[in-house]
Amino acid sequence: MKLSDFSVLTFDCYGTLIDWESGMIAGLTPLTDRITARNGAPPDRNLILEAHARQESTHQRQTPAKCYSDLLACVYRRLAEEWGISVGWDEAMTYGRSVEHWPAFADSAASLAYLKQHFKLVILSNVDNASFAHSNDRLGVAFDAVYTAEDVGSYKPDDGNFAYMMAQLDSLGVGKADILHTAESMFHDHAPANRHGLANCWIYRRHSDEGFGATMDPGDMPSYDFRFTGMAAMVEAHKAELAGT
Repeated sequence: MKLSDFSVLTFDCYGTLIDWESGMIAGLTPLTDRITARNGAPPDRNLILEAHARQESTHQRQTPAKCYSDLLACVYRRLAEEWGISVGWDEAMTYGRSVEHWPAFADSAASLAYLKQHFKLVILSNVDNASFAHSNDRLGVAFDAVYTAEDVGSYKPDDGNFAYMMAQLDSLGVGKADILHTAESMFHDHAPANRHGLANCWIYRRHSDEGFGATMDPGDMPSYDFRFTGMAAMVEAHKAELAGT
């Protein structure tokens, strides 16, 4: 199997193209600063991300039609309660709107610009459309299709999100064999990609860290067809294929 066997790359965005963990940590600073002041030491980064993953996943299951920015505000309030901190709703909503400030990974924009020359590029993301528009500006590429949780009414890893994407792509003349699903999260993306019989590429952004960070532990590890530690490495592999090396 080669990257060049495919004509469409379907992407997760957050954790794969956008550095959501850094964005989360920055957005949660009003809470973590209070923990540091109270305890005399900052909380562990991975423990913060794991708590966020647990609360976010819970709310995505319980309120699958809730807009992501509103859902993030609920996550903020639940984390504050978990950590014994009193917050107002305005503060929570500030965090809910923080996606617009989340940075892109350094290699994302240039890699997408290259890949756009060889593939159709599609987004399948657990986000609302307004928040994604800010991220799209950071990525600097015109995606051929964008499918969000707001469009579908549920959040990955719900099978409905992948069924929606595949039905929409089928109407555009794109079959399952044309698609390479490209993502970081084993929980949100690779497990359902396996269930739907999609070829998949793991962008292992957390290769130098422990645990699953802002995503839930998937349990049994899904299989994958390609693995790269970043988007730039994926681009180099594709260039090598074209060069026959």
